[in-house]
Amino acid sequence: MPARKGKAAGKSRVKAARERWEREVLSPVTAKAPERRKRFETTSGDPVERLYTPQDLEGFDYLRDAGFPGAYPFTRGVQPTMFRGRFWTMRQYAGFGDARESNRRYRYLLDQGQTGLSVAFDLPTQMGFDSDNPVALGEVGKVGVAIDSLEDMEVLFDRIPLGKVSTSMTINSTASILLAMYIAVGEKQGVSPGSLNGTIQNDILKEYIARGTYIYPPAPSMRIITDIFAFCKDSVPKWNTISISGYHIREAGSTAAQEVAFTLANGIAYVQAAIDAGMSVDSFALRLAFFFNAHNNFLEELGKFRAARRLWAKIMRHRFKAKDPRSWMLRFHTQTAVSSLTAQQPDNNVVRVTVQALAAVLGGTQSLHTNSRDEALSLPTEDSVRIALRTQQILAHESGVGDTVDPFGGSYCVEAMTTRLERQAEEYIAKIDRMGGVVNAIDRGYVQKEIQDAAFRYQQEIERKDRIIVGMNEFAVREPKPENLLTVDPKIEKGQRRRLATLRRKRDDRAVRARLSGLEKACRGKDNIMPQVLAAVKAYATLGEISDVLREVFGTYQGKITI
Repeated sequence: MPARKGKAAGKSRVKAARERWEREVLSPVTAKAPERRKRFETTSGDPVERLYTPQDLEGFDYLRDAGFPGAYPFTRGVQPTMFRGRFWTMRQYAGFGDARESNRRYRYLLDQGQTGLSVAFDLPTQMGFDSDNPVALGEVGKVGVAIDSLEDMEVLFDRIPLGKVSTSMTINSTASILLAMYIAVGEKQGVSPGSLNGTIQNDILKEYIARGTYIYPPAPSMRIITDIFAFCKDSVPKWNTISISGYHIREAGSTAAQEVAFTLANGIAYVQAAIDAGMSVDSFALRLAFFFNAHNNFLEELGKFRAARRLWAKIMRHRFKAKDPRSWMLRFHTQTAVSSLTAQQPDNNVVRVTVQALAAVLGGTQSLHTNSRDEALSLPTEDSVRIALRTQQILAHESGVGDTVDPFGGSYCVEAMTTRLERQAEEYIAKIDRMGGVVNAIDRGYVQKEIQDAAFRYQQEIERKDRIIVGMNEFAVREPKPENLLTVDPKIEKGQRRRLATLRRKRDDRAVRARLSGLEKACRGKDNIMPQVLAAVKAYATLGEISDVLREVFGTYQGKITI
């Protein structure tokens, strides 16, 4: 019998057997004891079937759609052996107060077995303001570490060998400045730029969409990003020049499909911008990284990670004609969902984070941050951070989930969800293409409105108790006021301002002015700005001073409100 006829006959037998099961086994049971609800849904609102069988994989071809890990389309993972080779990087996101305080936390985490650093910066640093700027009042060191100059960066990485540790920095508008500071610190440690490993987020489009820490309009922001691509290709070749972030899109309330679609649409825009700037796709594509959220619905999240990997491989291979298979790989970091954490019964968050982390690991993440139980209340304490890290270590060393590659591959349910999410994301990307690309879609407010609508639906479900959040809208208890929360001492801000004033007195102002003048000239012309940013940083120009030069040349962006 020909193979096609054999498959058809097999499906026919499954269909007949399922109908018989529904009639003879299922119906008598549901007649006596109806199911818990009429419709079961994922977190995103997509239906979850009672049972998945080969019927739900219509058109699925194993070699085309799943394949093998480490090979196109990378559905099952980007490395052939995945965690049998080595575990994912355990990279806890941390930073608060001043550089000295954050340095202590980093060294503590490394002592506890963390395998990579992830730096959180305060809002003034993210927005290009020095700590003594009136705009920064009350925000210095609050949601991350305050970095005003190379001097702070030297303290931040004191006794941390940059030649051995990889560092991720969640920084966007001022990414070029922080990268330059990191390079300069490495050189002071005797580590050449070519030996540095790490990532800058550097994803400005999602700031316009979901987060808001933008400074400059889209066009000059994209120019800065492509300048970083070109500079690092030649000078810092091991550095991941961008982390295209779906995390914040999901935190803003998107569905899983929207997270994939809008993230990859942003990725398409960055790739096209680099090509338009004269770079060949294979010269920079292998340094692109991604950043995703791990939310509550375990099976949907598994499908999401697999769908994103497969869709990006198709985009890079067919849309952009990349030749190097490494350019087709979607390598990503994952953070568990802060938006899912509750201030009520915070110990419940340990369980939530564990489930989310397990989804990320089984979904094939390259690195992982697990949130701490008290993050809905404050910055995490050392005890909470240690539990979050131990969660990853227990998954790695005790659970056995890393001993085989993509263990849910072939699951009728997960494969069906993978395909559905991929198709939904493709539909979004096609619509964005028809609008002229994601920058136009953002300018029209389309992407923002889609996320707002999804967030509103989700919140309504919680308020109606259609969606149970344990300990918040169900199973609540009377709780004492939380104690021993971490707070940032207001003296941190005063100390930061004092050190900044001292720096300005002792540095060579003539050299600073000359370097800033050189930067302004590069910004007004067509030269790559990164060498001038690096020169200014080494002269101890401050982050705010460098950002002000760029503001003067490029202007500032006023976000649009969508209703």
